[in-house]
Amino acid sequence: MFTIVDKRKMSPEVFRMVFTAPYIARSRKPGQFIIIQQGGDYSERIPLTIADADAEKGTVTIIFQAVGAATHQLALLDPGEAIANVLGPLGQPTHIEKFGKVICVGGGIGAAPLHPIAQAMAQAGNELKVIVGARTKDLIIMEEEMNKISDDVIICTDDGSYGRKALVTEPLKELCEQWKPDMVVAIGPPIMMKFCTQTTKPFGVPIIVSLNTIMVDGTGMCGGCRVSINGKTKFVCVDGPEFDGYAVDWENMMMRLGTFKTQEQKAHHHCHIGLNIKEGEA
Repeated sequence: MFTIVDKRKMSPEVFRMVFTAPYIARSRKPGQFIIIQQGGDYSERIPLTIADADAEKGTVTIIFQAVGAATHQLALLDPGEAIANVLGPLGQPTHIEKFGKVICVGGGIGAAPLHPIAQAMAQAGNELKVIVGARTKDLIIMEEEMNKISDDVIICTDDGSYGRKALVTEPLKELCEQWKPDMVVAIGPPIMMKFCTQTTKPFGVPIIVSLNTIMVDGTGMCGGCRVSINGKTKFVCVDGPEFDGYAVDWENMMMRLGTFKTQEQKAHHHCHIGLNIKEGEA
């Protein structure tokens, strides 16, 4: 039984949820993810990267955005209730070593899965700088957690409502010019990760990205998460989710991500109404 022990709303549609999952909490590594089914065996399967875990308490923390029917339904659950099925940990963990100077870049909800990676990079002895960006102040997450592991956290907002008015690529370029990092890790919307790779390329800095493709089974059987890496087909769920940013066919990936966009928008509209009703009742 995966019982929810804590739930917090971080922004209008972003939620932090902690639930019991002792095996996953003990065995997970930075960069890995889980698949959740909150409505039973025949409900939608949601891949979510692990934001944190406590091996002693046996709990796992996820941070997710309510964007479709399944994530809206997940957001309706409260402490004391349980998630029906949780599968994991899945995927290849992040390769952690002492690279030297490391920049971790998180865009929007991507700051959540970036946190355990940044934490592990710092623990490995790397000099760490963190860039966190979002459209507006209300969507900035994980700032406090990042400040605990890095003395240099740069906050960017598109509208300038908090931190620096800039896209994350702007301070990333400046750091590549002046600080000369040995490794960059970027997690966020595909377009953000694409432009991060374009930013680091002239400087010859290696960059790792975490891909958030359409996924069903999480074991490499369905093929829904396939991507083109250096012209070869790879499956994000078993070969990833992390890849060399320069090897990703970004156009192909983003085209595939738009396959169910219309259905997702409709589901988001209807479920958002239900979520607001519940919060109003509370």
